[in-house]
Amino acid sequence: MSEATATALPPPEPLRIGLVSISDRASSGVYEDKGLPALQDWMARALHNPVTWVTRLIPDEQEGISATLRELVDVERCDLVLTTGGTGPSPRDVTPEATLAVADKVMPGFGEQMRQISLRFVPTAILSRQVAVIRGRALILNLPGQPRSIAETLEGLPDAQPPCPGIFAAVPYCIDLIGGPYIETRESVVSAFRPKTARRPQRT
Repeated sequence: MSEATATALPPPEPLRIGLVSISDRASSGVYEDKGLPALQDWMARALHNPVTWVTRLIPDEQEGISATLRELVDVERCDLVLTTGGTGPSPRDVTPEATLAVADKVMPGFGEQMRQISLRFVPTAILSRQVAVIRGRALILNLPGQPRSIAETLEGLPDAQPPCPGIFAAVPYCIDLIGGPYIETRESVVSAFRPKTARRPQRT
């Protein structure tokens, strides 16, 4: 793309992103939460869009999680909501149930791909229960709890043989289809996939 074309591009559309870290111990101050910083760091590196962050650190309580997700979508008008934590098989892991309770549509492919990525590293990835749903004009994604796993599932494993795509490559087009803002990614971090008819000129 020429310099003139790059200059002519309108500025990236603003984006509202909700980030939710779900942990009894972190929310009560027993240890420092690492989920929110990991999510915000990755998203800031990946996006051209100016982002308004809406963050929450909450305990593993199903009703409280559902209420937080409803607030972020219905009141705060977030376009994308990412959660971390609470997706395992233990009795206190209720994030998927809380997420499904607020869903208009379920998007099972996101959870399937996250488990495929994690299975490259540990057989216990089959115990992960991450889900993704649409509520109104927002996409809600459950992510793993560990910072490294968060980056791997979002970004994928481009250097693996065979390469394994991350889930975020599909997020921008999903947001397009539900009427949200046009998300522009930095190619050095993640390449968004859209059909040719849905693409705008690429920003450098």
